[in-house]
Amino acid sequence: MNAQTTYGVKPDWRYRLLIFALLVTTVAAVIVSAGMGYVKIGTFDIVKIIAARLSGDTDLTSGIGVTMPYVLMDVRLPRILTAALVGAGLALAGVIYQGILLNPLADPYTLGISSGAAFGASLAIVINISAIPALGQVSTPLFAFIGAIATLLVVMRLSSFAGQISAQTLILSGVIIGAVLSAGISLLKYLADEQVGIIVFWLMGSFTSSSWPSVPLVGFGLAVGYAIALFYGRDLNIMSLGRRSSDTLGVETARTRKILLVTASFVTALCVAASGIIGFIGLIVPHLMRFIVGPDNRKLLPTSVLAGATLLLAADTLTRAVLPAEVPIGVLTALIGGPFFALIFRRKQRGGRYE
Repeated sequence: MNAQTTYGVKPDWRYRLLIFALLVTTVAAVIVSAGMGYVKIGTFDIVKIIAARLSGDTDLTSGIGVTMPYVLMDVRLPRILTAALVGAGLALAGVIYQGILLNPLADPYTLGISSGAAFGASLAIVINISAIPALGQVSTPLFAFIGAIATLLVVMRLSSFAGQISAQTLILSGVIIGAVLSAGISLLKYLADEQVGIIVFWLMGSFTSSSWPSVPLVGFGLAVGYAIALFYGRDLNIMSLGRRSSDTLGVETARTRKILLVTASFVTALCVAASGIIGFIGLIVPHLMRFIVGPDNRKLLPTSVLAGATLLLAADTLTRAVLPAEVPIGVLTALIGGPFFALIFRRKQRGGRYE
């Protein structure tokens, strides 16, 4: 077999062209989204405002209204960048979960990791942990991460037999724990009193409260998670051959699986802390990209990250600037992802191969 078609991937020049096209599409989506809304902002004005803020040269914004720089830099851009980073992070986590478990239904939502992070973040909101000076802004992401890791440990424990994790029962364990956590979140909403509205809207997924501190926080988590996942990309490919084959080829399967599970949960926790529960992005995007570039995780990771950023940003722009009333982004992704999930599940029942 030709080296360029290993794992069923297109020749390198086509892959590079796809990466370039996805990168251009993502940048274009950011610019188009920044100009859409109640206050219309032209493309050249967007470039001038951003250049003026970066360089400190206020002359660049001469002739532009006072309102536009505020709307762009303090309202829209933090939300747009957060949406793109969260989409990229959820897609990255989906690739990792599906690659480790070899299960087409695996993603942060179906494994219960998102629910665990949401429970931790909701708990931080209810007990007002942010009032502690030592924690402040990091309280919600910290509790989200603790909730995600705790959920992951419980799910792994439930699905392990004789020290080995069963990929077949991991999804079922995630569903069970997710149901328990949903009950716990409902209890927190009951105890929240006047904060219940904030928690409910946040749990449905929303970027309305996004601010600049969210951007470096999610961006840092995405960068760390992407670097670790890419480093273990070859090992992920070998692990798809089965534990016996991967051990023979020198891959420490148990150790690599744990590292990648914690990495994906870390990224998921930061995404949930920034936006609430947004389901099915980590399920849909890896499948779409796998259909285009094949199962090689070293090529699937970057394409899924870019596609996830563009898809979630487009969905958020639709709810923010196109629909007559803003719909929580989690509701929109569930409406799109639910039928897609059912289709994959039905195909799996019929014995469709996971490639």
